[in-house]
Amino acid sequence: MSILVVGSVAYDTVETAREKRDRQLGGSASFFSIATLGRGGVRCVGVVGDDFLQSDLDLLAQHGADVSGIQRVPGKSFHWSGRYHEDMIERDTLATELGVFADFQPEIPEEWKNSEYLFLANIHPALQLHVLETMNAPRLIALDTMNLWIETTPDDLAKVLAKVDVLLVNDSEARLITGKRSLAHAAEDIRAMGPQLVIVKKGEHGALFFGRESVLSVPAIILDDVIDPTGAGDCFAGGFMRSLAEANATKDSNDGVFRQAMLDGTVTASFCPEGFSMEGLLKIDDKAYSDRMATLKGMMVP
Repeated sequence: MSILVVGSVAYDTVETAREKRDRQLGGSASFFSIATLGRGGVRCVGVVGDDFLQSDLDLLAQHGADVSGIQRVPGKSFHWSGRYHEDMIERDTLATELGVFADFQPEIPEEWKNSEYLFLANIHPALQLHVLETMNAPRLIALDTMNLWIETTPDDLAKVLAKVDVLLVNDSEARLITGKRSLAHAAEDIRAMGPQLVIVKKGEHGALFFGRESVLSVPAIILDDVIDPTGAGDCFAGGFMRSLAEANATKDSNDGVFRQAMLDGTVTASFCPEGFSMEGLLKIDDKAYSDRMATLKGMMVP
């Protein structure tokens, strides 16, 4: 399989009630890549500055990511700083320093244009559209976006939505895109815009899948301790896309394949908050994964 991810490779400064970590590895493409669990074929496109540690790129490579698509250019790497509230759900953004990411122009290596699966992480819709126009008909295309692009670049976003198969958004973003309060009606409207499969992420309350034939509600796994939830949504996407690639799914596959991918995305994402940065993900092994899958299924079926 080959999965191409285009997104941010960055540093995060995260502060919680218990600890503060300065400039730890973060970014949507980084979390996504590690969340594929080294099961082959993830190709990472992004940009970093000359301050980015080679050891952090090596970590991605050691866990299955081809990082040759990550450009290194003069300047500072993208840096986000945030402080979590006591409930570890709400957070305040303290600083967003785009650095070299402000001028990011994705460059897809020629041999990567035939990638079978494409995940467009949360970047400007015009850049997402540029990537789409350079690709050679992936089997399946998934996209993430955010309030900023929905509010400021609706025309660009509409062009991208018309060309993708799966949209991943949170509940407020789904409502903002459509103006519909009901998530079922919002998903119906989004499908009319292009994506035939809609995933609504609900944080601590799990995620909803709106497919062609069915709707699925997957609960979030209850964790003993939440240390740092940064990146959990991107980890969900990584687990979701990995599952689809392993199943050789296409955009026309039946809902059953996507329903299983929802479970795999949820299980994968559940490890992320159990450590700072990539620490939780790096604890995953076959037994831990299968045990947690059993836990999730036990929460859904008596």
